[in-house]
Amino acid sequence: MNIQGYQKLTLLDFPGKTACTVFTGGCNLRCPFCHNAGLVRNPLEQTSATAEVMEYLQKRRGILDGVCVTGGEPLLQPDLADFLRDVRDLGYAVKLDTNGSLPDKLADLLSKGLVDYVAMDIKSSPKGYAKATGADLDPAVFARSVQVLKESGVPHEFRTTAVGGIHTPEDFVAIGEWLGDVPAYFIQRFVDSGQLLGEGFTPFSLEEMEHLLTTVRAYIPAAQLRGC
Repeated sequence: MNIQGYQKLTLLDFPGKTACTVFTGGCNLRCPFCHNAGLVRNPLEQTSATAEVMEYLQKRRGILDGVCVTGGEPLLQPDLADFLRDVRDLGYAVKLDTNGSLPDKLADLLSKGLVDYVAMDIKSSPKGYAKATGADLDPAVFARSVQVLKESGVPHEFRTTAVGGIHTPEDFVAIGEWLGDVPAYFIQRFVDSGQLLGEGFTPFSLEEMEHLLTTVRAYIPAAQLRGC
């Protein structure tokens, strides 16, 4: 596992659990508003904190509830299943963050029963995916991951980071029509980390975020704002 670092404690990343968050290196998308640009663009291929993470998790058994694996894109890691199996053997629940670009790998991992919760990013409306991801991938690929999750029986959420300069209200209409009445969907407010892949992006105002939420709730009644 190419683990670039980890956060020892989070109360936010894994719903309902105290957790450790593990950051994997490398991503197949180039979202210009990505706040983990270093992990995406310049992961340290020869450096991994896997042994350190496992030692920490061993010591925190009975104190932490879960481990959140994020990135980058964790599904790019060829030994991800082995890592998650080791984590679960220590008694931890596992949350996976994914961009949804690898539906077959996602389906395979879920079929192994190694993941307890999945958060999938919905980068934009289907027509807006190229702009939002910086990658020339067929939106049908991401739609397949949505379907995999809906059929998996594994608790999950979908989430979109709303970014001024990337998204319009019309994108959220299309997202609502696409996802339908899913049990959990969050619109997250963009925060400039200072390490973005692109520039010129701004957060929506609280009033604008409320408008986006109202728009989406016509299709996804359970939709909520996050980070506002």
